[in-house]
Amino acid sequence: MKGMGCAPLRRGVVIIPAYNEEMLIGHLVKEVKKNGLDCLVVDDGSADRTKEEAERAGAHVISHRKNLGKGLSLRAGFKKAMEGDYDFVITMDGDGQHHPDELKHFVKAAETGDAAVILGNRMRDPKDMPLKRRITNRVMSGLISFIARQRMPDTQCGYRLIKTDVLRSILLTTDKYEIESEVLIGASKAGFKIKSIPIKSIYGRQKSQIRPFVDTARFISFIIKTALRR
Repeated sequence: MKGMGCAPLRRGVVIIPAYNEEMLIGHLVKEVKKNGLDCLVVDDGSADRTKEEAERAGAHVISHRKNLGKGLSLRAGFKKAMEGDYDFVITMDGDGQHHPDELKHFVKAAETGDAAVILGNRMRDPKDMPLKRRITNRVMSGLISFIARQRMPDTQCGYRLIKTDVLRSILLTTDKYEIESEVLIGASKAGFKIKSIPIKSIYGRQKSQIRPFVDTARFISFIIKTALRR
């Protein structure tokens, strides 16, 4: 695996895909900026004031006219980050499920180790995670770990740090939730090391945008295509 070395990271940006999150996005952006990081919100066709509230709080905003999906939102954010000469990106959800206080743990792990991807791991203490999601996550994580040949206990966690060298080395083609698996497999195939750190997730008012049957079928199709390309 490629070692990235232990060195301070100069510039980082937090990318937040958001859809109808006007009530939370402003607070989240302010908390990100308190951690000394830039913030890029990708407003994925929201029908509310997500864009305005994010900009008011100090975020740069990319706006989609219609809802295109998490994959295309992240790809737009990655492209902007690479154009902006950032050393790393951190992706997090816009619905309050990821705690901004943990941003510093991702940065520290990236600076003190040789991993190019730092992946959040909710599975050490998943008692608050809905049972169906917990079971699905363990199955998916086992499959992705097997394909990537690196152990990753929580491959479906969207809270993660990715060094931009990784993004420049891989080709992303998916447009929905399977992009989170695609990044990990692509990074592994390119020879980059992935490390997991424990995080907490906050399950409350959030209504998941994941459609169980459709998105599971899409994930299985993605896994089959990936396996055939090995």
